Amino acid sequence: MNLPPEFLAAPIAHRALHDAASGIPENSRAAVQRAVRAGFGIEIDVQLSADGRAIVFHDETLDRLTHSTGEVRARTVRELSDLVLRRSEEHIPTLQDILALVAGQVPLLIEIKDQSGGLCEADDALERAVSADLSGYTGPVAVMSFNPYVVDAMRRIAPQVARGLVTCGFIPSKWPRLTPETCASLRSIASFGRVGARFISHDWTDLGSPRVAELKAQGIPILCWTVTSPQIEAEARRVADNITFEGYMARIDRGADGRD
Repeated sequence: MNLPPEFLAAPIAHRALHDAASGIPENSRAAVQRAVRAGFGIEIDVQLSADGRAIVFHDETLDRLTHSTGEVRARTVRELSDLVLRRSEEHIPTLQDILALVAGQVPLLIEIKDQSGGLCEADDALERAVSADLSGYTGPVAVMSFNPYVVDAMRRIAPQVARGLVTCGFIPSKWPRLTPETCASLRSIASFGRVGARFISHDWTDLGSPRVAELKAQGIPILCWTVTSPQIEAEARRVADNITFEGYMARIDRGADGRD
């Protein structure tokens, strides 16, 4: 399944259109609603609950974003849904909650977080949970992961869903859990064809990579992460077909679809 064209139009709000200072945490219902109102695409992260549900949350542990501690996957969906996100009145949503809010109004990009601890093969419980939640969803949606095994699992489980790889320079010192050999393989995006990826979302600081240029020359859509200013956006767009942004309000070019 190719990346729906909607993902190459409006910029994509990283972890939805969050603003912690205003009580709108990342990956929250309020951040999603704000992005929908503004007309941005939305990127969210999913983790696995103890009872096998897809939870919209970035970190492996609860410590940074809630007043609780411990691993996300040690709590049931009910326990997680009861937790309040820091500096807000927002609770942790499920993927089903977010799908109901977005309801196809804007494109939704779902990053499936690594459950292996080392971007290696693990059970596919989270991929199956995501697939189950997406069953019947008709809006523009795509999934992606740093872990090629996750993308390959989605190819098997939900071939009708567009899928891509989250990529970067994979500098070994920044990835202490990975061997230098694994970093080299991931840096080369060697698994792209094998896992049936249809796009990449690449670190904007590494968009000059020869491998990125090679994929772009093949017509592969290039998204990038995470742009934090108009100046960086202008630089990233020299290569990237679209951006994932946070910390400022990216511009939506409404002229292309005739809404202006």
